[in-house]
Formats: sequence, structure tokens, C-alpha cells
Amino acid sequence: MIAQNNVRSTNNDPVESSESYPITGGSNGAGTSRLFRQFGSLFSSPAATTDPAGYVEFGSISDPSSSSGRTLGTFAGVFCPVALSMFSALVFIRVGFIVGNAGLYVTLLQFIIAYVILLFTVSSVCAISTNGAVEGGGVYFMISRTLGPEFGGSIGTLFFLANVVGCGLAISGCAEGIIQNFGPSDGAGSGTIPDGRWWRFLYCSSLNTLMLIVVLIGAEMFAKTSMLILGVVVICLLSTYVSFLTQGPMEVNIPHENNLVNFTSAHYTGLLADTLWSNLHSNYTKDYTSNGNQVNFAVVFGVLFSGVTGIMAGANMSGELKNPSKSIPAGTLSAVLFTFLCYMALSILIAATTTSTLLQNNFLFLGPINIWPTFVTIGILTATFSTGLSNLIGASRVMEALAKDRVFGPLMSFVIKGTYKNNPIAGVIASWMLVETILLIGSLNTIAQINSVLFMLSYLATNLACLGIEITGAPNFRPTYKYFSWHTALIGLLGTAIMMFVINSIYALSSIILCLFLVIALHLFSPACQGAQWGSISQALMFHQVRKYLLMLDSRKDHVKFWRPQMLLLVASPRSCCPLVHFVNDMKKGGTYVIGHVKVGEFADNDSSNDPTIEEYTQWLSLLDHLKVKAFVELTLSKSVREGIQHLIRISGMGAMKPNTTILGFYDEEQSKDFFEYEDSPYKTNEFDGNGVKLFPYRKSGESKSLGVVEYVRIIDDVLRMRKNLCLCRHFHRLDKQMIARNNHIRYIDVWPVNIFEPKNEDPFDVVSQFMMQLACIIKMLPIWKKLELRVFLCESETVSENSAAFERPAEHRLDQRLKLLRISASIHKIPEWNKDIDFAKHRNILKQFTGNSDSNQMMAEENINRSKLYMQRINQIIRDRSNATAVTFMYLPTPPATSSVDYKEKCHHYLDLLTELTFDLPPTILVHGIDAVTSTTL
Repeated sequence: MIAQNNVRSTNNDPVESSESYPITGGSNGAGTSRLFRQFGSLFSSPAATTDPAGYVEFGSISDPSSSSGRTLGTFAGVFCPVALSMFSALVFIRVGFIVGNAGLYVTLLQFIIAYVILLFTVSSVCAISTNGAVEGGGVYFMISRTLGPEFGGSIGTLFFLANVVGCGLAISGCAEGIIQNFGPSDGAGSGTIPDGRWWRFLYCSSLNTLMLIVVLIGAEMFAKTSMLILGVVVICLLSTYVSFLTQGPMEVNIPHENNLVNFTSAHYTGLLADTLWSNLHSNYTKDYTSNGNQVNFAVVFGVLFSGVTGIMAGANMSGELKNPSKSIPAGTLSAVLFTFLCYMALSILIAATTTSTLLQNNFLFLGPINIWPTFVTIGILTATFSTGLSNLIGASRVMEALAKDRVFGPLMSFVIKGTYKNNPIAGVIASWMLVETILLIGSLNTIAQINSVLFMLSYLATNLACLGIEITGAPNFRPTYKYFSWHTALIGLLGTAIMMFVINSIYALSSIILCLFLVIALHLFSPACQGAQWGSISQALMFHQVRKYLLMLDSRKDHVKFWRPQMLLLVASPRSCCPLVHFVNDMKKGGTYVIGHVKVGEFADNDSSNDPTIEEYTQWLSLLDHLKVKAFVELTLSKSVREGIQHLIRISGMGAMKPNTTILGFYDEEQSKDFFEYEDSPYKTNEFDGNGVKLFPYRKSGESKSLGVVEYVRIIDDVLRMRKNLCLCRHFHRLDKQMIARNNHIRYIDVWPVNIFEPKNEDPFDVVSQFMMQLACIIKMLPIWKKLELRVFLCESETVSENSAAFERPAEHRLDQRLKLLRISASIHKIPEWNKDIDFAKHRNILKQFTGNSDSNQMMAEENINRSKLYMQRINQIIRDRSNATAVTFMYLPTPPATSSVDYKEKCHHYLDLLTELTFDLPPTILVHGIDAVTSTTL
């Protein structure tokens, strides 16, 4: 039942048995699985490698500037997009609203809070971008290559939607500016262009189409446009500063749509100390643009923060930057500093020149007080147009990255096919169509809050990624950006999480739920999650935590109350023992489960080939995936099966999580069945039959065993002497869990707590019997097995007499009390013919000679051997008569013959022959021998 073959041999040696334990040596490199579950470093090795999507992996060394299509530098590719996105419409139409309601003190405080959060998030972005080559996809690329495809794909999808919605909002704001200045909404009752719902949609669509043309021309054209627009916005902003310093007092009209007040104008004072003093403190009123809703701190901060969520605009251009690792940190930080100073100066000047009445009732007051009002109009239009342009190209680049990684499978394959000269034409058009859909929705204030929350969620994920890497202490995480630490990531994480709920708790909670839904869906169905080899932060975190808790788990503190089975199943060929692998998986009860295999051979000094177990390891991991069992794999190379098993028993597991129970297949002559080829088998697959080579070969009909009886019995003795519980499993090729689940004929799990070789009345209460009852109880806890009844058979060896009831009743009563103390629900069944048909006294001394408890060194007579076989056949018949409806039978395994006994080899053969006769034609049977107590009756 044990496989054995030489490493240097070109042919596969026969495998031992259907449930044999050591491994077959025939597995070679063919059919190596594409799934890898080994712990590895979070980032790739320093050598440049390319992932399946065509990206250079994190941690690899490459020269981004050498890639075709990379034309943008720091200023054009990062500074301009970030600065424009952070200005947006806020700089011209919302700063006055913020100062007028929150006051200068709170306004400055809010800007500081917002920019501190942004600064720490930028620090995380800089850490990731300077740790390796950054490709197209910006934030999505960073998060997916750090958190893994599930989190990266979900956050990337939400970030894509945020860019789409942000583009729609910017276009709508731009259209509002046009209508405000050239339509009837200017208060004069007439205008050069008409207004209305569908007219506005036409203007928005025209602007969206203009943006589409700019982006289709290419990223370089976008960069040139951004530089020009930034120059225009800066000139318009400077004109506003100059106007504050030069313009004197004046009256400014209140917009006609403001019906909350009964006056038509408010006063602009120019630079005045009294005005500054009156604007220092908060004075919250109602918002005339949202049906008179009350303004508060959260509303003001939501408006402020939604205007500065543009720090990722530069990262979105990572695919077009000559040197992303250098440009993203420098450009983003300089843009953040520049916009912060501009906003702070603008807030102070507004507070010092404009009354709170004007600030609260006319959000576009910057136009009338400007030395040339057209400057403000141009500033509004250019700022919103550039923001929409940045969002549109950002959305298309994220969509392209999602398509390349096959996050949504073939659903986005058209994006890859529609790429021309490094510009995702199909992605741009798809994003443009989605923006058109957003423009139909309306309710811009509501959409703006959702948009802000989506951006905040992407910032949160970025900080979470960096915090996780820093906590795990991954050696390959060595960013050249020196101002990052886990403190900055944690502050950024907490800040973004809190402010998400400050802006809108409902939208924040909804976006998190949507993100978790995407994580689960992508984990289950996404091709990227099945084949991606980017490295996942979850693996690094689990490694960090497992190592820590393994060190804390002290085997010296083990207590029987918390005992659980830790299984080592020794397998020759998994093809022939799939049901047994599944059964042991059920029996482990949350304990460690290790599948071990011995490859027989020699690791010679003059052999230049690698260790063959390294190549086979991934094949065994793929096998576990196919069988859907939660187990570890241990492979070893040894000169003999026995020596290899000793290795596995000693080295399997780690720390206090080492196997305490070893499980072997039974040594018999039954023909093995290939469950991978068997037509009705639930394990049928051709995954391991690639390239004409059948992995995991097994012993076929007519092939001899490569493991002898004596060596097998010695292995049994080794396991017990190494103080491990032992189980020998037979007939498990007959186990069909599906039939158990649907067939009411199979109703029992049987336990026979009697040592057939040396029966005693104390047997039901010894360590071995309680161990087998514990295993049976564990099996019965699982859903499929829970419907079965647990039966314990009481077999007494007393001679039957007239007063037999006096003997039977106390033993049955003691067993019943013991089961109640152990909280095991089982029925007790007495075997009346046990004493009537079988003479224990006559066979006891004979049978004892075959076990390790024998103190006799005399030769065994042929007559005694034959009588013992007949005895076993009679017991087997008794058991079979009661096993017609039995799913699994647990039986007592006696110790093997002592190695020092006379005629040891012959005794080994007789020992195994008697076990074979005992278990002949039974249901799936486990012969059990326990070493230590595993049950407790105390709290």
C-alpha cells in the first residue's frame, strides 16, 4: 500500500494501495499547476519581471523612460493635472460660501485638516510609487499590486466610477457657468443662449464631446492643454487677489434665484479691519442653492473637501510619465503646497474685504468685485473644463488597467483591442458614454457627495495598503521617499475614514458595502484572482500574524480540555484515496491537517538535478484545490518509505501545531480505483493528465508491491513508539458521502471498543477506546454525518452463566455513565452471542503472541495460527451481521509484535493476516490506537 520509486528512474514504480500512505515518486514536472499558494515576499524579486497583464511588477528594476509612449515630465504630467483638479470650481464659487458660514478661524482649520489628510495620503502614494516601477492605471495599479486583485479590483472599479461621476459634475459646473453669464439666469430676463433641462443637456454633451476629442488626440495634447489652462486659471486668480487689494467699497446685487432674503444687494467694503473682525467666527445660515437647507460644519467641510480631491490626478497619468517614481512625489507635493497657499491667501482676503451677508447670499460675488469681471468667468470655465478633462482621462486609464488585468474577464476585452499608440481609444469612448449617462441624472449636489465619498474610499485604501505593508515588515518594501512611516499611513487612514462619514454617513456606508460586495464577487469569479501573481498584502499580513501567534502557542501549556486532532495522512497516490482524504478532512475538527508523501530515492552529491519534491509541491497544492480540502502538504525524499515516514512524523507541522495522529492506508491486495478517471466519481478530472504523463500514478492490476509486510508493520510500531495516535484505514474506496446524504438506509456510525487480540472488560474505558469514541463523536458533529446514530457495542468476555445479568448490567451501566460524563450521545448495544459462540479464554493467550504485549518468545504452532484465523473470521461475521446500515466502523487496533520477539518477521505476517480477516468485507473501517487521554469530564 505504499509507493516507492527511485528518483533517477525514468519509469514510475508501482504504488502500494488504494489508501497507502507514502507518496508516489512518479510525479514529474508535467502538468504543474498554475496556482501557487506558497508564502512569498510581497513584492517581486529585484530582477525585472513581467506579469500576465504586461506590467512590470512591483519591486522590479526597470527604466520607465525607455518605454514607448512616455512623453510627460513632472510639471506637465503631474503638477498641472493635480493643481487644476484641486482648484476645480471651488476656488471661484465656493470659498466665499465657506468663509461666510464657518468664519475665518474654522475655515483655516478645515483647510488645515483637509490638507493634513491629503498630505498623509500623498505620503502613502509617494511611498508606493518610489518602491518600484509604476505602470498605467495609477491608483488602481498601486492598490491592486499591493492589496491584491480582489481589493485592487474593487477599489479600482469604485475609483473609475468616481472619475466618471467627477467628470460629469465638472461638465455640469462648466455649463452652469456658461448659462450664468450668457443665459437668462443673469437676472436681465434675456440672454444670448436659451436655458432649459434639455438645453443644458445639450451644452453638457457638447462640452463632453469636446473633452473626448482632446483626450482622443492623446495624453501629450492633454498635458499641453493642462499647462495652458493652468496658466489661465492662475492669471484669473491673480486678478482676484489684485482686486481685493485695489477695489473700494461697492454694492453687489443678490442673485434673483435667492428667495431667502428680501433685499436686493449687499455691501462689499474692501480691506477693512472691522470686516475681518466680523468674519472671524462662525455664522451658519441657510443655503439658497439647495432649497434653504441649514448649513453646518459637516456641510461646509463636505463642500470644501469635494473641491480638493484631486491628488490622484498625477498618479492617473503614470502610464505616460517618463519617470513615474520621481515625477509623482515631486509633482503632487508641489501642487498640494501651491494650492494650499492659494486657498489660505484667498480665504484671508475674502474675510478682510467682504461682509458675511454678501458671502452668504451671493456665491459668485468674485465676478462683480473684480477689476475685469470676465476674468472670473474665464477662471470658472477653464477650471471646471480642466477638471473634467483630468477625470475623463483618469477614468479611461483605470478602465484600461482593469481590462489588461482581466479583472472582469472577457467583459472588458474590447478596451485592450481598442488601444492605439498607447492611448486606450475604446476606454475613452466607453468612459465618455458613461459620463453622458451621468449627465442625464441631475441632482448634482447628491452626486457630488457620492463622488467625494468614492474618492475618499480610494484614499483610505491607499493608506491601508501602505500601513499593511509597513506592519508586515516586508523586506522588499524599501521606498526611496523618506518621509513615510506607519504613523503617516495610520493618520491618513483614520482621517479619511472619519471624514467619509462626516461628509455623508449613508453614502459612506453604502460605498463600503459595495466595495465589500465587489471584493467577494471578484474573489469568487474573477480570472485575475485565480491567476494573478502580483503578491497580496493579505498573504504578508497572515504570515506576520501566524508567525506571532505560533510563537505564543506554547505546547507546554496544552490541556486535554482543549485537545483536538492534528492529522498527518500519509498517501501513496491520491488518485486512489480521494474519499479517505475527504474523510480525514472532516475528522480534523479545526485541527492541523497535513498530507504527507514519501518519494523514495537518493539525493546524490554528483547529481546536478534539483530536489524533485520542489517541482512536485505545486502539483500537490493543485490537488488540494481540486479536492477542496484545507490541508498542508509535506513531501520528503528518502532511501526507504519507513525512513521517510519517520522524517514526516518528526518535521510536519510547526511549534505546537504538530500532528498528534498519524493515519495510514491498510496493507491489502484490493485493486486500487482511479477516482480521477472513474466515470461517476465526484473527483473526476483530467487536470493531472497533461502532456501524456499521468501525475500521481497508482498500483495497477498485476503490479507487485514495493513495500513489504514486515516494513509496513515496523512503520506501525515506529508511529506508536514516537508517541503518536495511529489510525489504519481500510475500504474507504467504498465511502460515498453523497449517498450518505441522500440515502436513509445508511444510518449508523459504529464503535467496537474491545481489543479482539486481548479482550478485557475494562476495554470500553481505556485510552484507546475513548480515543476512538472521541473521533466518532467528532465525525458526527458535521452536517452530513449528523443525521447518523452513534452506536457503541458492548462485548464482554465473561463466561455466560445463570447469573450473567449480574455481570452485564454493571458493565452496561458503567459505559452509559461514562458516555454521559463525556457528553457523547450514543446508544449501547450488547452482543449476546459474543460469549455464547466465542471462547475468549481459549484464544486469549494465543492471540496475545501476535501483539507487543506478549512476554513469550516461543515459536507459534501452526494449529494455533489456524485456530486464530478461524476465531477472527467468526468475530468478523458477528460485526458484518450488524453493519448492513453502517457508514463507518471504528475498531480497536492492538499493538504490533515486539521487534525483539522470536520469529518476528513471521509474527508480522500473522499479525497483518489477522487484521485482514477481522476487517474483511466490512464498511469503511478505521483501526484505532490512542496513546494519551483526549477526553475530559471537568470544566
